Amino acid sequence: MNTLDQRAALEQAARTRIKDSHALDGDAGRLAHFYRGWASSYDLHVGCNGYCAPMIVAELAAAVQTAYLARHRAAIEILDAGCGTGLVGVELESLGFRLIDGFDLSEEMVEKARQTHVYRHVLGDVDLNRLSSEYFSAGYHITVCCGVFTLGHVGPDGLRELARVTRPNGFVIASVRKSYAEATSFEDQVGRLQDEDVLIPVQCLRNGRYAGEEDAHYWVFQVPEKVSAPTAE
Repeated sequence: MNTLDQRAALEQAARTRIKDSHALDGDAGRLAHFYRGWASSYDLHVGCNGYCAPMIVAELAAAVQTAYLARHRAAIEILDAGCGTGLVGVELESLGFRLIDGFDLSEEMVEKARQTHVYRHVLGDVDLNRLSSEYFSAGYHITVCCGVFTLGHVGPDGLRELARVTRPNGFVIASVRKSYAEATSFEDQVGRLQDEDVLIPVQCLRNGRYAGEEDAHYWVFQVPEKVSAPTAE
């Protein structure tokens, strides 16, 4: 098989894997099993598919830090939610962030993330829909979530958990694949969370590059300051 044939075979394998991942219905057991078998070739597959979302999400985090957060970048605590093999963490570290934690449902993907040596702490077997307060308190200045809001993975209500682990006046940055946004009425959920004072949309970069031939929307949210209810005199 010549080089062109090898490249074509790799791209076809990547497309097949990605398509299969979209049919997992958000089932944690199926997702964990699927990524257990994909961890060793994940970076190669998404790389040949032009996956640029990690770079975009990391650069948005850097822009948010510069525009809104007084702390030096190296002192900003960041949570990489659904960190996978650590692609976003590597990009964040290259931009000067140093206090990066991560988690993922797949232990095998997390082991790849550990090998990057850019994470302070990284945990596997963690479901975004059920984040344990034992490990994740509302202490992060920025929470990033890349490649998770996609078909077959986590529902839009996962934004609530991202808000919960982010400190008041902190920021949540998420990539949202276009096909997912349309299929799940993602913006309706954004509106509900805004009405409930859970997250405030700050910016949305629509139709940005993501991977292959599909684009994504990139959302930046702020967690509002929680104001205590007045006490009766």
